Amino acid sequence: MTVPNSASPRPGVLMLGTVHHAKPELEKLSEVASIEQVTSGTRQGFIRECDAGTYSHVVAISRTYDSVAITGRFDAELISHLPASVKFLSHNGAGYDQIDVNACTERGISVSNTPGAVDAATANTAIFLMLGALRRAWVPQLAVREGKWRGDSALGRDPDGLTLGILGMGGIGTATAKRAAAFGFRLQYHNRSRVAGLDELFAEQGAPRYVSFEELLRTSHVISVHLPLGPATRGLIGAKELDAMKDGVVIVNTARGPIIDEAALVSALESGKVRSVGLDVYEKEPEIHPGLLKHPGTMLLPHIGTATVDTQRRMEVLVIDNVKSAVTRGKLLTQVPEQRPPVAKV
Repeated sequence: MTVPNSASPRPGVLMLGTVHHAKPELEKLSEVASIEQVTSGTRQGFIRECDAGTYSHVVAISRTYDSVAITGRFDAELISHLPASVKFLSHNGAGYDQIDVNACTERGISVSNTPGAVDAATANTAIFLMLGALRRAWVPQLAVREGKWRGDSALGRDPDGLTLGILGMGGIGTATAKRAAAFGFRLQYHNRSRVAGLDELFAEQGAPRYVSFEELLRTSHVISVHLPLGPATRGLIGAKELDAMKDGVVIVNTARGPIIDEAALVSALESGKVRSVGLDVYEKEPEIHPGLLKHPGTMLLPHIGTATVDTQRRMEVLVIDNVKSAVTRGKLLTQVPEQRPPVAKV
């Protein structure tokens, strides 16, 4: 940890976690801000330093997803200890469930995330898991590594003509739908509201059909989850929702694990109600339900949806751009939706 330069006329920036790929941009940021980085420590230690005035010069904080190991969640308790000088919090990730946005808003702290930067990589991961789950690809993958050639591989399903239900039609959901259209899926989606502009975006394939949550569950052969995690979506898919789905449904989740009740999902897999799943996220990660680990119908990845050099760099650059805008212009570039002013109705 560096010693803060309280005499510097430049605004203070505290960076929690390591910048790996955007070092030139970080160097440029140092021309307009006094930067210090924290790459280790404990929540209790961080709170003590906040209370001691160590960061009283800090205007903006950036944080990586992994920095939760240093500070814990940015919950109401932690936010209450931040110095009054802090006005901006830039999070490296599209999902920001590690941050209590309401508590930040009450303290006058603006929050940003990295939408757009993660869309392609996460959508690619969703398609990878989707195709793998349709083929139950883990069975022959494991068999060939064990010298059993195809082993007990069962026949898979082709995507052509199957109905794909996109649950959450934001940037990632839309990018997934665009890719899925090329494989012949019939597309439908559910969102909090209809998404404008889809007719133009899907001009060649035909726009996904908007349906209710209940209809999406009932009529989709494959369901891909792209929702943010919050009070309204935690446990959204449980035993009741799984029971409402088609027999033999395939479920893909690259959003957040707690959106799906994992125990209920395992029961549905074991009964055959759910044929297979493709998961990059888990309810209590890094812990994974043992029923998922042993079931042949699971394609499992360890939350690596954005784990490419290209995407990690885009995310880091966007975080730094947000911080730079905050300290030079007094506003964030990609402020989270909860803090944006409502759009005036015509």
